[in-house]
Amino acid sequence: MKRRPAQAGQVLDGVDWTRWSVILLKPDCVRRNLTDTVLKRIGRFAEIVHTQLVVVEDWQVFVHYWDMLVDQDWFDVDVPACLRRAYVGQTVMVALARGPEGIDTPTRLRGLLGHFDPAQAAKGTIRADFGVDSLEAARADHRLIENLVHTSDDGAATCRDFGTWFGADQFERLFPRDDTGAVGRALVPQPSQPT
Repeated sequence: MKRRPAQAGQVLDGVDWTRWSVILLKPDCVRRNLTDTVLKRIGRFAEIVHTQLVVVEDWQVFVHYWDMLVDQDWFDVDVPACLRRAYVGQTVMVALARGPEGIDTPTRLRGLLGHFDPAQAAKGTIRADFGVDSLEAARADHRLIENLVHTSDDGAATCRDFGTWFGADQFERLFPRDDTGAVGRALVPQPSQPT
């Protein structure tokens, strides 16, 4: 069941995070009423087990985009100010996706998104098919690009994203329920028994 991790910031111990991905449907996706369309596309490759609307707090966007803050010297904009303007107080939808056993779900789903710049994304990817922004337009407007959706980069990112957007207190979302509604333990590796 729920176990506090040995290391702070790991959210939960005993979860195979490579089987999961957190999907962030960004403010532009919500504003354009594309959440169902995007989730339907992702749902062909992983089961969407939960969705919820979240009004973004500044700590969430700064934890989520920690890499942009670390690398902000490479950007032509004030990254913290742009993140606040684009996200804080805005509604996003977050979803939790579970892939089949043995599949690297984060990698699988990242391939569906396409290039971060919708104008450069390959045809058939979500950002190419539904994106309307470009890096060129964003730079001209001194803002960050709008590209609809984020999925976790890898298992470690899924763990961090789960803590950021759901919180460890929603650990039940990671465990399947049986026919009676009881929370199972199938997705938590159990200690091996001596033989």
